[in-house]
Amino acid sequence: MNIPRRITRANQHDIAITWNDGRECLYPARDLRLACPCASCVDEMTGFRILQPGQIGEGVAPASLELVGRYAIRIWWQDGHSSGIYTFDYLRELCSCRECRG
Repeated sequence: MNIPRRITRANQHDIAITWNDGRECLYPARDLRLACPCASCVDEMTGFRILQPGQIGEGVAPASLELVGRYAIRIWWQDGHSSGIYTFDYLRELCSCRECRG
């Protein structure tokens, strides 16, 4: 099971997660915002992504993070968006490091 040992800011915008297997993943803030899985960003019936890259500025950043139970985080974005719940498994899938991508 994918469980974070530590979730921190990597810099002014990005998020770093150290996982229980020791893997460290860096998540660029804009990539995370564009990957938001909420119903405002992804059509629930079709799975089609409603949120388009042009709608999100390059400087988007998380304002705060909140744990959701023992399975996810909610990111409160500086652009006012906060309805996405990023499960730990989903975050691990989003990691673009060489080890996670195989």
